[in-house]
Amino acid sequence: MEASSKTCHHKLTTTGLSVGGELALDPLVTCKLCLCEYSLDGMTTLEQCNCFFCTMCLTQYVELMIREGCGSPITCPELACPKNGVLHDAEIACLVPADLLQLYQQLKFEREVHLDPSRTWCPGVQCQAVCQVDVADSHQPVPVKCPSCHIQFCCACKASWHPGQACQESQPFMPSKAEDAGVPVSNDTEAPIKQCPVCHIFIERNEGCAQMMCKNCKHTFCWYCLHNLDNDIFLRHYDKGPCRNKLGHSRASVIWNRTQVVGILFGLGLIVLVTSPLLLLASPCIICCACKSCRSKRKHHRPPST
Repeated sequence: MEASSKTCHHKLTTTGLSVGGELALDPLVTCKLCLCEYSLDGMTTLEQCNCFFCTMCLTQYVELMIREGCGSPITCPELACPKNGVLHDAEIACLVPADLLQLYQQLKFEREVHLDPSRTWCPGVQCQAVCQVDVADSHQPVPVKCPSCHIQFCCACKASWHPGQACQESQPFMPSKAEDAGVPVSNDTEAPIKQCPVCHIFIERNEGCAQMMCKNCKHTFCWYCLHNLDNDIFLRHYDKGPCRNKLGHSRASVIWNRTQVVGILFGLGLIVLVTSPLLLLASPCIICCACKSCRSKRKHHRPPST
């Protein structure tokens, strides 16, 4: 008799027999994501870290990560994962439909090209072919010729090749109506396509406010001046300077956002303030219970007297 084929993802298994040899009911296991109890056949175990979750929650988690533009790797959803596990491609293929799997593979490929110093993307907006880069030993910029649209650009700043000149601010290429070669976008702050100040991936802004977050590196910045907004939770950047009142939201919505942030911070501080005396009062009881537990364990493991 042939062995059964290997399942697509690992399931939690038990013997299914009680001590007396009778069939036992499958125990229920709690999912760490939804905190609901499921039978063992409804749980999925990750191969790398052995963390397990209900298949429904794990599927929703992977689909959300892919739709949010997170390429490889997709990490284990357990925040305190002891092995910092990641999902293998075979596990992802078993959890998501074909269209999302194709999107995941595309995002993974784009990330691999971005991290590979010997490959780069053609800066032509209508091209985006992968070009090979001859990495120089002196780490100086070298010219790259696109095999698809045949434009020649600098591997460092992605502008037209400029021999003997220093790299200027990186600007993506826009297609010309007269020829296939590209020309850089102007330095206009209203340009529809710009590059992330950190990872330099191309970003197109169609609508929305000026506070932008790069899906590739999660960097938050101002669309107009590319100023860093990672630590500006109150959005004070738009209160003064050249970007004043250019956030794209009304003054009332900005005030409401700041009120919410202050309320959250105040609530966390109040919780800490209230719970600190209670923890101090309860600490003797906690220490006493811990001591009793230690004594009972020592008595349990103490060898019997002869």
